[in-house]
Amino acid sequence: MLQPVSVGTKSLADYTHLAGRPLIQEIRDLAEPLEGLRVLHLSATAFGGGVAEILYTLVPLMNDVGVDAQWEVMLGREEFYNVTKRLHNALQGNPDSLSDEEWKIFERYNALNATEISGGWDVIIVHDPQPIGVRRHVPDKARTWVWRCHIDLSTPNPDAIEHLVPLVREYDASVWHVPAYVPPSLDGPAAGVTICPPAIDPLSPKNMALSPEDAAFVCDQFGIDVDRPLMCQVSRFDPWKDPMGVIDAYRLVKQEMPEVQLALVGSMATDDPEGWEFFNSTMAYADGDPDIHILNNLNSVGAIEVNAFQSQADVVIQKSTREGFGLTVSEALWKGRPFIGGDVGGIPLQVQDGQTGFLVSSPAECADRSLRILREPDLGKQLGRAGKEHVRKHFLTPRLLRDWLRLFQAHR
Repeated sequence: MLQPVSVGTKSLADYTHLAGRPLIQEIRDLAEPLEGLRVLHLSATAFGGGVAEILYTLVPLMNDVGVDAQWEVMLGREEFYNVTKRLHNALQGNPDSLSDEEWKIFERYNALNATEISGGWDVIIVHDPQPIGVRRHVPDKARTWVWRCHIDLSTPNPDAIEHLVPLVREYDASVWHVPAYVPPSLDGPAAGVTICPPAIDPLSPKNMALSPEDAAFVCDQFGIDVDRPLMCQVSRFDPWKDPMGVIDAYRLVKQEMPEVQLALVGSMATDDPEGWEFFNSTMAYADGDPDIHILNNLNSVGAIEVNAFQSQADVVIQKSTREGFGLTVSEALWKGRPFIGGDVGGIPLQVQDGQTGFLVSSPAECADRSLRILREPDLGKQLGRAGKEHVRKHFLTPRLLRDWLRLFQAHR
């Protein structure tokens, strides 16, 4: 069988003070006629990356409101993950697509995983491209199939998207972060296209309120001087996240403000074989600078540590050049920190330039906005307050749960 993921329990009631009573009541009203609905989430990995983070909260909350939701992870080997990483990059615009042999590997693993899915589901939600081919082998295993896209498909490699679109069309519905990601050939309500941005869990260890003293203590353990300004980016080590561009921006800031430090913090995911290679090249690019702290989950950096780095940072950055959504953006804004992000993908949904943060398109712009924030603490506080309120209204998990319940209702 596929690998089931244990998610524990969560209570929707605990979110009332953050999300507001009207939204919590709307969720309960939507959930009532859906009681007992059997829902399976299928993804490629149980840790590392935004999909896993979302599901660790969404699945138990679905169960709490009466939906019978489960989460299983597909089985794969290194050859499969090498192929799906290349596919992921191609779909986000890399000019190299897959060879015929690689497409065969992709199809073989999807067919293999399809045989492992149990039947009798009302809804199966397939997350991202890795397991997208499963449905065509076992369409009768669920009454409704939904494909959930978490990546930026606005400028895909033509060959990769040509292979993907026929697979998406086989689904009863597809869910996307923003309209710009929907391939033109899929457009229109008749295609079952739903727009639904993701969200963060404000009560998770990564996002819960941390006292300034606790945040400073954790940062101090990793050699960061809490009395000096800190720039920080939290993300996978991936070319699209542009950690080297962040280092370039930091170096420009350091010319004007020599006391500044940089933390690059990321997790290494099981389905990302390129991650280590890029981690090592980022280390080499830092060139031994003692004020650049490059850390990952194997340096004992977990959710609390990430929370501390984001909470302590004077500027939080996500200088992506491609970004499906970027949950780290909402995480940083939720902590009331001044934020700078790449003007790409789902980041502008979360950041209103000049109001809830800054949007940039180059290391020079990133350095310029960082210096403004570091030199004008009141501006940083104002951006932080506005950013937190924007996330409260639009990007907390209860809103995401409501959107899924609406979709279930529409496909009953």
